[in-house]
Amino acid sequence: MEFSHFPVMLNECIEGLNIKEDGIYVDGTAGGGNHSEAILKRLTTGKLISIDQDDEAIEACTKRFESYKERSILVKSNFSELGRILEDLNIDHIDGVLLDLGVSSHQLDTPARGFSYNSDAKLDMRMNPRSPFSAYELVNTYSEFDLKRVIRDYGEEKFASQIARKIISAREKEPIETTFELASIIKSAIPVAAAKKEAQHPAKRTFQALRIEVNKELDVIRPAIDSAVAKMNEGGRIVILTFHSLEDRIVKTAFNEFSQGCTCPKDFPICVCGNKPKIKIVNKKPIIATEDELNINSRSKCAKLRVAEKI
Repeated sequence: MEFSHFPVMLNECIEGLNIKEDGIYVDGTAGGGNHSEAILKRLTTGKLISIDQDDEAIEACTKRFESYKERSILVKSNFSELGRILEDLNIDHIDGVLLDLGVSSHQLDTPARGFSYNSDAKLDMRMNPRSPFSAYELVNTYSEFDLKRVIRDYGEEKFASQIARKIISAREKEPIETTFELASIIKSAIPVAAAKKEAQHPAKRTFQALRIEVNKELDVIRPAIDSAVAKMNEGGRIVILTFHSLEDRIVKTAFNEFSQGCTCPKDFPICVCGNKPKIKIVNKKPIIATEDELNINSRSKCAKLRVAEKI
């Protein structure tokens, strides 16, 4: 199957990178290669390192970048390993990093990957298919307390307690094996009146929460930002596209910390900490999708783009 993905805010991401034709750039989430190819088209003597942990993404990008082989490097890994990856490639400094933190259209739309409540498939949700831990293990082994925590914290689901209790009750009879089974259990846990008020599927928040936990999505963001800032040349850009508030909060916090200078108490007459800002935030407010893009790609609705520059 072709690895397809409709890129969100493609032009805004590329413009945010402020690409130099001889620069070294990293696409930490290669996916189907749309952002990567847009970067490659702007390079002449520069290099692009494209990273993805999905075998199908690596295979698709290998074919897609055939004509860019001299300036393209593909790495199968997680972007949280950015520092190690650059060391392995003997690259000391880079000029830009792009992270698209959304799940690819291919992963969502391929039933066998088990990401979607709209298709019946085995519970999976692994971005790295070789990982030993899937949504099946999570749903069938986590305690009620931990299920509630994951669904509440990562899905921001107010009925997390009821859903966790229903999952425990269902799996006591037999393991929960498919996406439709789980979606049905979730739906049964939400009061009918509350479900009717929702514009979205009642399982959406819980499926999001489970996906985040399976792939440890929130845990890998800050290490990648730290590595990017440490390796970036002056004037280099870090561009991050997020799709829910938890991701955006991590990015916003990291950018604010790195852009902060002196941390001495305000009543100190002179600075004694010696701290200097490492980045400047390019867009104080996150960039969001245009109306035109929203009309053709509903998945861009929740997207927020933040850009920072190394100083």
